[in-house]
Amino acid sequence: MMKFGAGYALTARHDLAAIREYAQRLDAAGFDLLTVSGHLLGAEAGRYPERPAPTYAGPFHDPFVLFGYLAAITQRVHFRPSILILPLYPTAIVAKQAAELQLLSGGRFQLGVGISWSPAEYRAVGQDFTNRGRRLEEQVAVLRRLWSEPLVTFDGRYHRFDAVGLGWVPSPPIPIWMGGTTEPRVLRRVARLGDGFIPLSEPAEAMERLRPYLEEAGRDVSSFGLTTRLLAGPGGPEAWLAEARRLQGLGATYLSLMAPPDLGPAEALARIIEAKQALEATL
Repeated sequence: MMKFGAGYALTARHDLAAIREYAQRLDAAGFDLLTVSGHLLGAEAGRYPERPAPTYAGPFHDPFVLFGYLAAITQRVHFRPSILILPLYPTAIVAKQAAELQLLSGGRFQLGVGISWSPAEYRAVGQDFTNRGRRLEEQVAVLRRLWSEPLVTFDGRYHRFDAVGLGWVPSPPIPIWMGGTTEPRVLRRVARLGDGFIPLSEPAEAMERLRPYLEEAGRDVSSFGLTTRLLAGPGGPEAWLAEARRLQGLGATYLSLMAPPDLGPAEALARIIEAKQALEATL
């Protein structure tokens, strides 16, 4: 069954009333997922001319703090950073914050992770940019141990735990979604370690390339999570439905609805709610 999501604008809003209203309106409209960008730091607009400024200029919300607040004022919507740049952070701290959020939200948290592209962010927190992929792989293994065993002993390349842990096991288990490109090493990592994929490229290409790696890893392709994006543009419900059916045919399990960038905040919110209602009635 297709689930519906939406995200805060990449450039985060800092109007508390607007933040609260956005989340509560989506919750009341029956949305399943709310996402937010996981960048830690922003940079001056124009520094990376090959990239859209909103994707790196910020300012960005801290997902754990934001979702902790939103969990207290909503009832059903789940939360996922999309994505948290995991190698920027000490793994044990992420494990503890995620577990607390899973408890306080009533099991409504999903962790979306990736490695990102910005050496400047890594330098700012004293982390090595060059080994970020290898560290993320070990981090995921450590997170799963910390979330399934009260005390953990682990001796890896980047982590050492000597019978320490959170002392409790979060429930339900926290899904780990992985975002990234369709490079072979990224797809192999997603297939081995992820509960779902958030592709940065066209979903048809992404799934075609991911499928052999899922089969190689012994994963069930039909049940593997896939988050795709749908622009609720001027074509109206007929065009939205045609695209939603295409994405559903590719195996999409979550459909993240977006409004055209020229719409103001109130219009954008109304548009994605309209799109969700139209699609839900037909799919």
